[in-house]
Amino acid sequence: MSRPLRALVLMLFVSACGSANYSAPRNLENACSIVSERPAYLSAMKRAERRWGVPVAVQMATIYQESKFVGNARTPVQYSLGIIPMGRQSSAYGYSQALDGTWEDYQRAEGGWRARRDDIRDATDFMGWYFDETEKRLGISKADARNQYLAYHEGRTGYQRGSYKRKGWLLKVSSDVADRAVVYDAQLRSCGKA
Repeated sequence: MSRPLRALVLMLFVSACGSANYSAPRNLENACSIVSERPAYLSAMKRAERRWGVPVAVQMATIYQESKFVGNARTPVQYSLGIIPMGRQSSAYGYSQALDGTWEDYQRAEGGWRARRDDIRDATDFMGWYFDETEKRLGISKADARNQYLAYHEGRTGYQRGSYKRKGWLLKVSSDVADRAVVYDAQLRSCGKA
């Protein structure tokens, strides 16, 4: 093989290894469509369900709310005076929008240092771990999408303090997550993926 051809093959190989599809599935309103388009999502969520007991529909509804299934989602950049970038609203990143500190806690406890927030397997395992810990500490059922989401968004301490009670928008969002979990569950049952 000639030297330029080897270089081209190596360059193609390296670029293929570094690329990932972080885009959202086409139809986010239909759970069957999501898992049909991205079978790895269902596999990852079922694995997390077996390990942690968090229903697939609850995981899907939470990911929908947090990232709309965009693997490398980040919070918006904040600007001072409308033009000077001041950094992001938070360190939330990936499918689960896990914060740096919470993700590091998960890595130490369960995921290992190679776990990545933009990997659906790691993101769903993280959510399973987090919801499991929430059930142990706060007694919120893993099937209770509304209250699990509130504790996920506010943190367990914030949830215990009731910080969400002063946030009407968040109460609506958590109800939307619960409603979406019910819809996703019914859809998954209808297409035999539940």
